[in-house]
Amino acid sequence: MKFIFGPVASRRFGTSLGIDLSPGKKQCNFDCLYCELAPALTVNKQSETYPASDILKELKNSLIEHPNSDVITLTANGEPTLYPYLDELIIGINDIKENRETLILTNSATLNNKQTYQSLLKLNQVKLSLDAVTADVFKKIDRPYADINLNKIIDSVITFSNEFTGKLFIEILFVRGINDTKEEINALNKVLKELKCQRIDLGTIDRPPAYPIEGLSYNQLFEISHMFDANLPIHIASRKNIQTEPSNYSNEEIINTLDKRPLTQDDVTILFNKSSIKRLHQLIQKEEVRIKHIANLDFYMPSANISRKKVK
Repeated sequence: MKFIFGPVASRRFGTSLGIDLSPGKKQCNFDCLYCELAPALTVNKQSETYPASDILKELKNSLIEHPNSDVITLTANGEPTLYPYLDELIIGINDIKENRETLILTNSATLNNKQTYQSLLKLNQVKLSLDAVTADVFKKIDRPYADINLNKIIDSVITFSNEFTGKLFIEILFVRGINDTKEEINALNKVLKELKCQRIDLGTIDRPPAYPIEGLSYNQLFEISHMFDANLPIHIASRKNIQTEPSNYSNEEIINTLDKRPLTQDDVTILFNKSSIKRLHQLIQKEEVRIKHIANLDFYMPSANISRKKVK
């Protein structure tokens, strides 16, 4: 098939059928340092496009072949919102998706376009990237098309987050020595507190990047997660470069850790030794800790503070 790939199993988004809106070549308004695709000149529109009807025809066949898929994901070799028939395509997908959800993975740069904004409101799930919120760092890491304005992106993300009624995810991908400074994290934290979203994913380089840069370890991402406001729904998405041995946590330390940052089962497996995991389950039995399902993931949280967590 030309446009459809998968199904792909994802912990974060379920079993997904992907739609590549730029299968022939990279067409993107960013040239991110960490991109898994080869470097390419940035563009503000697609020069190679395909009719929405061709994509929908292929999707119909894939849905018959893969009836148990959970999500239909719009992506691209580049930025999917540059696809000129996006609205027509989303409407067509909504007509045939049945009980499946729709998701787009976008770099947020075209969200200030009114048509794009309205089109994304028709989806069930939206994942917006926001790697930096200061101009110099943004230009270094995302290498945007010349006329892209960071302040417009931030304003549009905040506005969209308050209007969108589906599941909204924010993704920040950290690159060593570029957007992992205290100054940038503090600036990100200030913006994120203005958003309404289901989950904020902290990631790093998991695949060979376009440029000679380095990612962070899980331990470093874990440290960074504690630099954000405790009420933000932070999730560490990357499990690479784990450099720690599971530690022993007392009951009090477990509660304090979960209060500062709710953990998934993957986090618990990395951080807690067997005795600590046993204590965690005892705390669950005593109802001092609860498991809360948030945006496709289960988080361990202290029962006392579930109501104050900032979850849409």
